[in-house]
Amino acid sequence: MTATETDLAPDTGRHADHAWNPVTRIVFRFCFSYFGLFCLFFPWMWFSYLIAFRRVLPDDATVWSARPVAPIVGWVGRHLFGVSAVPNPYSQGDDPFEWVLVFCILVAAVAVTVMWSLLDRRRTEYRGPADGFLLAMRLALAGQMFYYGVAKLIPNQMPEPPLATWLQRFGDFSPDMVLWNQVGYSQPYEMLLGAAEVLGGVLLLLPRTAVLGAMLCLADMAQVFVLNMTFGVSVKLLSAHLILLSVVLLAPRTRQLLDAVVLGRATAAVPGGRRSRRTITTLQVAALIWLAVGNGYQNWRLWYEIGGGRPVSALYGIWEVTSFDRDGQSRPLLLTDRDLWRRIVFDDPDTMTYQQTDDRLVPVIAHIDTAAHRVTLSRPDPGSAPSEGPDHHPSGSSFAVLDYQRPEPNHLRLTGDLDGHHVTITLDLVDPASFPLRASRFQWVQR
Repeated sequence: MTATETDLAPDTGRHADHAWNPVTRIVFRFCFSYFGLFCLFFPWMWFSYLIAFRRVLPDDATVWSARPVAPIVGWVGRHLFGVSAVPNPYSQGDDPFEWVLVFCILVAAVAVTVMWSLLDRRRTEYRGPADGFLLAMRLALAGQMFYYGVAKLIPNQMPEPPLATWLQRFGDFSPDMVLWNQVGYSQPYEMLLGAAEVLGGVLLLLPRTAVLGAMLCLADMAQVFVLNMTFGVSVKLLSAHLILLSVVLLAPRTRQLLDAVVLGRATAAVPGGRRSRRTITTLQVAALIWLAVGNGYQNWRLWYEIGGGRPVSALYGIWEVTSFDRDGQSRPLLLTDRDLWRRIVFDDPDTMTYQQTDDRLVPVIAHIDTAAHRVTLSRPDPGSAPSEGPDHHPSGSSFAVLDYQRPEPNHLRLTGDLDGHHVTITLDLVDPASFPLRASRFQWVQR
């Protein structure tokens, strides 16, 4: 079974003079209205086509598409649902604004469908508009498949768990962090997930494989939706609509799919004009190249900034405190003494995490001067991330200035002022192989 440029048009036959039945016409009008408005106004839907310019775009570029309807959505949110519905450029689909927006789109789509059905009741088919509508839906769905797929194929979306994660208790993780660490632990697994999503996008944009692409997108998004629902990932609304888009793209081919897959009957490609075929093919291939290059370039850069190729701290590793002297007095590492450190984690170049004796992990900003062998620590502002880039220097007041000595690769000595007290801390580097999760390797035969 193949698909041409009219690959997802209703299979009643382009040149047949048959009218669509009334239910089909009403369903088309609703789908055209609802999914057209959704793809037009929902944040992030078209951002994958702009990702090549991400470096020069403002942070709120992800919600540009929603700005025209933001006042209406805000009013409905306040007066009908009692919530503040404001576009959030850092949300990806489950905050109040997106939910109220979808409600407004649903109401608008129903109203448009009713008026359209009354005003255009004499029209018997919509084959021309259906072609344009389904082409736009393919482009929208393919953009999302490339956006999320490339971010897994170059494993940035779910990176390898940071070192501090190895010290956290499992019960301290949120459900979505369990998923993130599980996928990030196995980069080959994440890359295969990404390859499947990218392949769905590629097949969707090649006219002869568009039906197969829609089927693969449906399978991919069904799995993503289940994960989002069961692990509480905040992309449930978007992933559910990507499933619906896949179904919409497959719906016109239902009869042919049943014939080919279930009944074993031969199917024929839907004919179309050569000029339209050439134009649509050119557009889809151009979109494919643009999405592949733009998302690939962006994620390749991210790999060297936040992914596995990023710079690491000069003191990289998990360090176990073996002795802690404060103001000349040796302090036993008691679980009740929260002023002491149990472990120190150096991972990113500009952060440090210390673990207190009660196992609480505290991230701080760290500036390491390798020439002076000095570490300056300061606490991040409330609500801000500890890390602001590899060139960031602490701007606030520091709470610790520690000189470090590393006489051997596995031994570290910190001396200096910590919260107004003179301290001397000796530490040993923790062998990563001491963690069973890190030490285990793939085996064909297991006992």
